[in-house]
Amino acid sequence: MFISFTHPMNLWFFLAIPVLIFLHFYSLKNIRGKSLKFANFDAIARVKGIDIYSKNIFVLIFDILILGLLVLSVSGLVVYKEVSASSFSFVIAIDNSESMSAVDFAPDRFSAAKKTAVDFISNLPFESYVGVISFSGDSKIENSLTKDKQELISSIENIEISSMGGTDIYDAVLNSVNVLRKENNKAIILLSDGQINTGNVRETINYAIDNEVMIHTIGVGTVEGGAVSYGLSKLDENSLKSLSYSTGGQYFEAGDINSLENSFDSIIGVTEKVGSINLSFYLIMGVIVLFLLKQFLVGTNRIGW
Repeated sequence: MFISFTHPMNLWFFLAIPVLIFLHFYSLKNIRGKSLKFANFDAIARVKGIDIYSKNIFVLIFDILILGLLVLSVSGLVVYKEVSASSFSFVIAIDNSESMSAVDFAPDRFSAAKKTAVDFISNLPFESYVGVISFSGDSKIENSLTKDKQELISSIENIEISSMGGTDIYDAVLNSVNVLRKENNKAIILLSDGQINTGNVRETINYAIDNEVMIHTIGVGTVEGGAVSYGLSKLDENSLKSLSYSTGGQYFEAGDINSLENSFDSIIGVTEKVGSINLSFYLIMGVIVLFLLKQFLVGTNRIGW
């Protein structure tokens, strides 16, 4: 584990600590000098709550800690350590076309797809980057790459069935590749019923191969089909299998939840990498807590003048 600073020049503010110590003892000297004018200093000290040799040292300690944490915060303290992560960066592509409203899955295909996507994110180790897109007649980036799981889950939960007709798989992969453009190991998790009626599957495969992107597909639906507004919609496994197998990925059935969850590990490709944690927010919280604690102790005459 090692540390760095995003704004190292701000570390010069640590020079304020010796100044703080000097001012503290200079103030105490003045207080003591004024207090000695009284005949009974000990009695005055008890009345005024003055204890130069014990209580006030705690005030100084609190002030040094508060100032130190504040300097570290504005200096952008970052801790680096080895953590578990995926060897891949992912885009989760969720089909939100009208055919996904079929109810051959409980409660419906679309809800099952979103739950499966959330389960995948929940299984990811720390420091894994994921983006989210939705696609129907075109595709939309719901969330760019991030390692914030709660942000990703919220984005997935907010996706709704699209009013735009069609399912353009090529545009979905094109947008996913754009999101993953700067990543080294790229993979797409595509959740769909395979009812592709816009965009060519072979063209999509070639584009993914050219951009070194692996596509894992998850079939959401049944071969028997489910009713939608325009008739019966069946799971097209062939298109989904062709996408995955041709790009080095795997095909899964969302209906077999246990097998799918057990297969997540092979998709994720867990590895060890150096991860970073910016501690600025936590340091500011520490400053606030210490300040409030100091005020409480001074107010109750446990420390201070």
